[in-house]
This record gives sequence, C-alpha cells and structure tokens, in this order.
Amino acid sequence: MAGRLKTFCLLFCLLFPAGLLAGQDKRVPDSQAAIELSFAPLVKQVAPAVVNIYTKRVIEQRPVSPLFDDPFFKRFFGDSLGLLGQPRERIQNSLGSGVIVDGKGLVVTNHHVIARATEITVVLADRREFAAEIVVDDERTDLTVLRIDPEGELLPTIELKDSDEAEVGDLVLAIGNPFGVGQTVTSGIVSALARTQAGINDFSFFIQTDAAINPGNSGGALVTLDGKLLGINTAIFSQSGGSVGIGFAVPANMVRTVVASARSGGKVVRPWIGLLGQTVDADLAEALGLDHPGGVIVSRVYDRGPADRAGIEQGDVILAVADKEVYDFESFRFRVATGRLGERTKVKLWRGRATKTVALPLMAAPEQPPRNQTLLKDRHPLAGAVVVNLSPAVAEELDLRGDWEGVIITKIRRGSPAHRLRFKAGDMVLAVNGKDVTLVRDLVALLGRPSERWSITVNRGGKVRTREFNS
Repeated sequence: MAGRLKTFCLLFCLLFPAGLLAGQDKRVPDSQAAIELSFAPLVKQVAPAVVNIYTKRVIEQRPVSPLFDDPFFKRFFGDSLGLLGQPRERIQNSLGSGVIVDGKGLVVTNHHVIARATEITVVLADRREFAAEIVVDDERTDLTVLRIDPEGELLPTIELKDSDEAEVGDLVLAIGNPFGVGQTVTSGIVSALARTQAGINDFSFFIQTDAAINPGNSGGALVTLDGKLLGINTAIFSQSGGSVGIGFAVPANMVRTVVASARSGGKVVRPWIGLLGQTVDADLAEALGLDHPGGVIVSRVYDRGPADRAGIEQGDVILAVADKEVYDFESFRFRVATGRLGERTKVKLWRGRATKTVALPLMAAPEQPPRNQTLLKDRHPLAGAVVVNLSPAVAEELDLRGDWEGVIITKIRRGSPAHRLRFKAGDMVLAVNGKDVTLVRDLVALLGRPSERWSITVNRGGKVRTREFNS
C-alpha cells in the first residue's frame, strides 16, 4: 500500500499542476482507482527500446611481485620463474545500458561503457542478442552510437524530446540495468538543469535527477511521462558507489547531434564558437552594470571566425543564445554545439550598458593551415614525436581553448629519443635553437640542420620552458 501511495502522489502532482491546486486543500486518495494509478502503461511503451550492453576487452596483467624480475632469484630458479613474471592477458567483462533511437538498429550509449572494448554485445528486452559495431564514438560528450543488424525487422524506439522544454520538478523514469540484475525502472523528478560543473565530459551540461541510478545504468534512458527520451543516464555523484539521489544525464538535444552525425557519415562535426571568454562573476557584473552575475565576457575573437562575422567584439558580454540564458562559458559552448551547421542563431549581447542582438553563423572550425601530420626522424631530441599544424579544427579535436596556431605534439613513440627525454603529447613546440616555429615545415627544417647542442622551447599547459640537450 505504501508503494501505491507514493506512486499516486507522483501522478497526482502530474495530473493536477500547482496552478490548478491553488486554493485547494490537500487530500488523501478517496478511491481504490486513485490508489491503483500506475506507471505500468508508460513502462510497457518505452522499456522495449532500452537494451543491455555487455563488453569484453583484453587487458594486460602485470606480475604479482617484482621478485619475478630480480636477477638473484632468476639465478636459482632459471627461466621457469621468468615465465611466471611475464605480463599476462586476461578478459575483462563490463556492462551498461543503451537506447534504440532508430528502428533499423542504431543504439546510443555512453563512451565509457564501450571504451577499449574488443567485443560488444547488445541484448534486447526480449533477450535476443546482437553483435554491435561502433558508428560514432564521441568521447568529448561521452556518447557512442552503435549499430546492430535486426535483419530487416524494425525495432522499438524512443523518440527524442526537446530537452530545453524540461523543467525542474518534472516527473521522469530512469531505465537501465543496474549492477547487472536486469532491466530496472526507477522514478523521480528533474532535480536541476544546466549542471555545468560535474566535470564528466568536455561539454558539461547535464540534467540532474533523483531517480535511482547505479552502476550499469550508464547509457540507459531518462524518460518523460509523455514517453520521450529526455537524456542518456551517464554518471552519479556518490561516495559509496551506490545511488544517493544525485544522477546526471546528457540532454537529448546533445544526443540528437551525435545521432545525426551517425546518420550522415559517422564523423561528429559541431558548430564552432570562434572566441574565448570567461564567466561573469559578481564583481564583473557590478563593474559592467549588469543586474546579476552570469553570461560570458569575450576576451578574444578569432579573425574571420563565426563570432567575428557576427560582429561580436572583445569586451562584449554574451547573455543568451537562441533565447536561452547563458550562465557560464560551459553553457554557452553547449548552446552553440547543439545548433545545426549552416544555420544562424541569435546571440544576445551586453555592450556599452545596453543589449544588442546579433546573428551567429553556425560553421565548422576550419582546418587552415592543413595539419600536415609528420613523424619526426633522424638524430635530434624530438625524434619519435608526431607533430601537426594547429588550426581551429585541430584545436577543437584536442579541446585546446584559444591555441589556434602553432605546432603541437600529438603522439610520442615509446623508446624514442623524444620519449626518453620526456616530451609529451600536448606539448607545443615554440622554438628550436632560438628560431621561432610556426609550421611543421619550419620545425622539420630547423631539426634538419646539424647541431652539437640543441635548445627546444615548448609550451606545456600554459607554462613555457626551454631545455638544452647535447647531440
């Protein structure tokens, strides 16, 4: 009876909004029919489109003791001990959830559910199993689109909702496979919107819910009571590993952009901002004449980029995008990233203590200059490093904010001189022997000149340092 009363209270709030209840007294259920209100019809509608995902990956297991590599013990036990000390491979299994968004076999889940998997199996609600292949794997949003082959059958799907329509207090259901116990449904409400400080992915903008989400729910569905997908359950805040009523879901509007990429070729290309900025805090708001903190003050604009073309200037404060308020830089990035390439979106600015609206063109980041990926060879400190020319497109891929030009190391070969000298992927090469480096061809030419002593200047995480090496 207690469970039915809880369900009734939730449904009662849905059926009789606060505005309709104004001036009315609260009351207990007055009939058997009222007590028996249930989410069951909704669950029957959407649950078949939520799947379980099982993955396998091969991991290398190191020796249990460093004694296996000790020459003293090898002297007495010979090669047999050495064999015990060799790294071993073992299969690691993991599980998660997913949502069918296209009846022909497209399934959305989280990137971290399938990361480094060598085998992915999708299990439908009716227990049928399908091998899955990755169509789009977007680590920056923690979303992945898989494809299974239902052999001509149209699978059940869940329609994506406009997640901007969600409001705090809306009732939601979370569906997934927690702890591998099988498909499970929990209920709750939208606890908060536009959570940007969760630190889960590069586009931090989450729907928060108190519907119970546990390990294994990742990739599952957060569903509204009209039977639409509000978000993909992604993470929880917990000190124990179990649900404490704080779960986060990637909004459906971001899911929609990744699914669209899967349908159009498999590469995720998002609209580019073309500017740098910082969140307006209370002190800045007061100095700028704003009523309250919030928004993004522009500190730099990329020449001929979308912001420049829209007429956005250094010192402008971005207040809203597409009539949606911007709270900080992360929410601004999200609003632009979920727009459609080729279109324009309205941006509301604060300039000269007055508001102004401009049209921001939604365009992809250009790859100018071409990246010219090059493996550095020969005898010098950077031998074994893979370098590319920076451009807005490369900066977007690597999530580099404002580093739109120069030469950056993207990979280091193990055992190479660059590896032994502790250069790292992400280092920007600024100069060689006192000569500035702007393009890969400049770097190759400078390294090709014989030198008895090398001086390499790099920028690592905003810190510039010069190191000296002998030939």
